Amino acid sequence: MTDPAVTTVRLSGAAYGHREARFTGGSPIQRQEFGENPTEVRDTDHYTEEYVQGFVEKWDELIDWKRRYESEGSFFIDQLRERGVRKVLDVATGTGFHSVRLLQEGFETVSVDGSPEMLRKAFENGFAFGGHILRVVHADWRFLNRDVHGEFDAIICLGNSFTHLFSERDRRKALAEFYAMLKHDGVLIIDQRNYDSILDNGFSSKHSYYYCGEEVTAEPEYVDEGLARFRYRFPDDSEYCLNMYPLRKNYMRRLMREVGFQRIDTYGDFQATYDDDDPDFFIHVAEKKYLENDVNTGYSSAVNTARDYYNSSDADAFYHSVWGGQHIHVGIYEDGDTIDAASARTVERMAAGLDLTPYSHVIDLGAGYGGSARYLARTYGCRVTCLNLSEVENERNRAMNEEQGLADLIDVVDGSFETLPFNDNSFHVVWSQDALLHGGDRIRALEEVARVLKPGGVFVFTDPMAADDCTRDVLRPILDRLHLDTMGSPGFYLREIARLGLTPAFEDLTPHLTTHYGRVLQETEAREAEISRQISAEYLERMKAGLGNWVRGGESGNLKWGIFRCKN
Repeated sequence: MTDPAVTTVRLSGAAYGHREARFTGGSPIQRQEFGENPTEVRDTDHYTEEYVQGFVEKWDELIDWKRRYESEGSFFIDQLRERGVRKVLDVATGTGFHSVRLLQEGFETVSVDGSPEMLRKAFENGFAFGGHILRVVHADWRFLNRDVHGEFDAIICLGNSFTHLFSERDRRKALAEFYAMLKHDGVLIIDQRNYDSILDNGFSSKHSYYYCGEEVTAEPEYVDEGLARFRYRFPDDSEYCLNMYPLRKNYMRRLMREVGFQRIDTYGDFQATYDDDDPDFFIHVAEKKYLENDVNTGYSSAVNTARDYYNSSDADAFYHSVWGGQHIHVGIYEDGDTIDAASARTVERMAAGLDLTPYSHVIDLGAGYGGSARYLARTYGCRVTCLNLSEVENERNRAMNEEQGLADLIDVVDGSFETLPFNDNSFHVVWSQDALLHGGDRIRALEEVARVLKPGGVFVFTDPMAADDCTRDVLRPILDRLHLDTMGSPGFYLREIARLGLTPAFEDLTPHLTTHYGRVLQETEAREAEISRQISAEYLERMKAGLGNWVRGGESGNLKWGIFRCKN
């Protein structure tokens, strides 16, 4: 039946399947309806009722097109042009800001939205800002291939729009539809509010990049893990609300990977490097292009920073001489132990109870110089794959394996543990020592561990961590020294590992962390005249300051360290 209050605009052209966009007219409902319990409204389809005409008419006051244009600059245009994009599908058109911008820049653009009111306004704006006739399609993302035909070089989903999907099934279906509509080497650009910061630290906003209107406020009035209810207040004292799902950054990245996107770069307020709590918005740039063998593609900025550091001549000379040349991890100390002996004891303690045999296959993530791998191969006859991001350390590792007659049992692979170049269910044991802290996406690394671990296998690892109740500000000297935003904690690892279906246990050995870094500092100062012939004075000063921070962090109770054993 035809609604007499609806005007229909027919879209011609085979690419659009002769779909129809419906624009509400007549006397629209001005009042939003959330019922008696607004915080219980958690339904994907409800957003169509939230964007009433009065709200839509004021939306551009919130955005402020001129200030938004200046704040985001050419970021999105540059991302598209770098990839040779011509055809773009804007699946979250809203009032048309990005569709109009794309048309102005010469992109062939199709504009989609699930709200007829938004499409009506976008159509008006297209004509008002440059005389553009927007090609608009009213469509539901979950059935996008039904409503929009053809393939696109790029899909953009901007303005925090994906947050309207309340069920994981809907989110997966929408991403699958996006993936299917992209050409083989297409790109998806999708953004979201920084809900991690809102959930963990409370709401704050610089109000500088996305919602630029100076006379409008947009603040959450209720937040939990399943709902972020925002209230928008305008200069005429009118108020409207939106109920949205608070997407966490790493959860969103995981969904995109599981749909099939391989390389995903995440920016914070258009910047490649940022502290996770600082940005108002995250922008994910996800490439569909299939990369079969390029294991180094997609290193996060944190991983690249660690790689550059461990490849430096200063770092290589320091760790090879002061740590003993075999290990680069925290030791378990007994009276009179050298650093090398204590480091070896950690390996022995971790290996105890693993039931390794010549039929076992172990992967060591962040293997350093390979001392642990050689111990395992020599003692148990098992095969070991060393994966490490430093080519300099890997060359030393291969050379020592040859010298000690173990090269036939140990493979050394250049790569990051955030993207393991191995098949599912490949290893009986996943092993890692004090390496996970260097990852930019620890949840991703843990997911990769769970993926490659065989059923019944064991994940055993150590990592320097923050205490569960420790604030980031307290650890700032350590984080800045390592170019990290955060550290893991025992609670974080226990929670995330259990979520992946493994059974974790933690042996707290924190006093050895303090002892270890104190011994390394003592050794550095005692041998400074000798090692300064190989290592720059600037590096040694920074290292001594950094080691002192580790010691103070351990003594104050702000750091944790120990052995995790996790059964699959």
